[in-house]
Order: sequence, then structure tokens, then C-alpha cells
Amino acid sequence: MLTTILQYIQILSGLLLILLVLIHSPKGDGIGAIGSASHLFSSQKGAEAGLNKITTGVVVVFMLTSLILGLFLTGR
Repeated sequence: MLTTILQYIQILSGLLLILLVLIHSPKGDGIGAIGSASHLFSSQKGAEAGLNKITTGVVVVFMLTSLILGLFLTGR
């Protein structure tokens, strides 16, 4: 019963993690740095910081469920 719940949490956190990584903006400025277009969107730094915190939380949940499931399924 507990392993089933943990498996569902792991699947959901994995899918959410994929979605969050796809939402993140790329770190490199790329071609936008040539025409100084990279400075146009500097107001999004607060949203990016919040997204980083959410992503970190989802990664922690995913890693903990992986560790706990690994321990349960090996019988330790």
C-alpha cells in the first residue's frame, strides 16, 4: 500500500519535473545579447527565482521517493 502511494508520488513528481524543466528559460543570452535584447526581459527574474525554488522542491521529493522505494523494494 505504501509503496503504491510512493510510486504514484514519484511518477507525478517526475512528470512535473519534466514540465518545469521545459518551462525554464535558457541561461545563455544567445543572439539576443548582440542587440541588447536580453535586457528587455529583466523583470522576469522574480518569476524565474520562484520557478527555481519549485523545481528544487520537486527534485527533492523525486529523490526522496526514489531512495525510499529503493530501500523498500530491496528489503532493507
